[in-house]
Amino acid sequence: MPRSQTRIASVMEQVRKQIAARAYLPGARLPSVRQQARLSGVSVSTVVEAYERLAAENLIAARPGAGFFVSGPAAPLDLTQLTADKERDIDPLWISRQALEADPQLLKPGCGWLPPSWLYEEGVRKAMRMAARAQSALLTDYASPYGHAELRQFLGRKLAKTGITATADQIMLTESGTQAVDLICRFLLQPGDCVLVDDPCYFNFHALLRAHPVKIVGVPFTPQGPDLTAFAQILQNHAPRLYITNAGIHNPTGVSLTPVVAHQMLKLAEAAGLIIVEDDIFADFETHPAPRLAAYDGLHNVIQIGSFSKTVSAAVRCGYIVARRDWTDSLVDLKIATSFGGGQLASMLLHSALTGSGYRRHMELVRLRLAVAMQTTLEKLAALDILPWHTPQAGMFLWCRLPEGADAARASRACLKEGVVLAPGNAFSQSGSAADFLRFNVSQCNDPAIFSALKRALKQG
Repeated sequence: MPRSQTRIASVMEQVRKQIAARAYLPGARLPSVRQQARLSGVSVSTVVEAYERLAAENLIAARPGAGFFVSGPAAPLDLTQLTADKERDIDPLWISRQALEADPQLLKPGCGWLPPSWLYEEGVRKAMRMAARAQSALLTDYASPYGHAELRQFLGRKLAKTGITATADQIMLTESGTQAVDLICRFLLQPGDCVLVDDPCYFNFHALLRAHPVKIVGVPFTPQGPDLTAFAQILQNHAPRLYITNAGIHNPTGVSLTPVVAHQMLKLAEAAGLIIVEDDIFADFETHPAPRLAAYDGLHNVIQIGSFSKTVSAAVRCGYIVARRDWTDSLVDLKIATSFGGGQLASMLLHSALTGSGYRRHMELVRLRLAVAMQTTLEKLAALDILPWHTPQAGMFLWCRLPEGADAARASRACLKEGVVLAPGNAFSQSGSAADFLRFNVSQCNDPAIFSALKRALKQG
């Protein structure tokens, strides 16, 4: 193909990807031909020809004197196009797919869950036997849109231990913690709103938010919590509508928020009218409860979410939202509109497992095993000159910096060829500033082959 044709095709593909990713919505004006020429590093005539061909495909339309505009309706959303400039194996969605779809023989030190043998299989099996004897309606009928009443009452008592006062009608069950975030985004956000996340943060926050037409801004994270100076500046410059963060144990850093930072952050948020979503999925891994923003705020402008897929079973999908009463009432309507009823069987199983006599002992053992695995993994990583950014007091994650000159994406690609799935830092970083970081799940790091593969990958540079 002649070079001019290659350049035209390149401009066309660039515009197609932006439309597919909904960076340009129907009716949006494309950059002028001169602007696009500068952006693409091509001639004006190349852009004119590219635009004309796209118009012939009915993707865009020319308006005399006004320019070129995206035709409707909106294209099906393609999330992969939102990270087109990144290596595919450091994309959040691809990391998840590697871990979820991988051969069971693959080693997964980069995944975000416990090994199956560490989860509460015994409690789930017992709950299933109890469920088999339940009334027919509990096994066959729709649940209340608020969800299983006894589980919500249990959650209310559990939340009180972290200082959060919530009645059962302030708690709504969801199909998962991820659905909880999605429902909140649907409820609170409008196209073009700004959403604040930690940098680094749980990578699926990035993936989920890309399904909404919002602007994502990252706030630098410190060993005490978000950088308050940067937080205040972002509130002033971007006026975010929502801030999504972790409670208790932060993913991926393992940090616990300090009381001083929590109080100051809430003062800044209240003055700016910022709503905070606090994900408390790792609550049961804590040895000493950290401050909860929802407790300090009284559920005024803080919403707490969570689930038990990390401690009970990922197969029993059930999450929850805790918010002020008028918001949960509206969220119930949204839940009915998007998923109708709730997962009654899953919530019934979860309630039985959590309230049985074995769950407390199960979590005591898990916390002990994690403490041992944390120390062992730190020692093995230190031998490779891989050092923790912060040493967590609890939980499963280590956020580690690689030796000088090492690149996490390259190391991950090399290790993947040897059957080891890693989690490169830039998948967690909105700013792309974590190229030399990896997140390790200490519960998944017991196989020496992980560190052998990593050693070889680092030698390759």
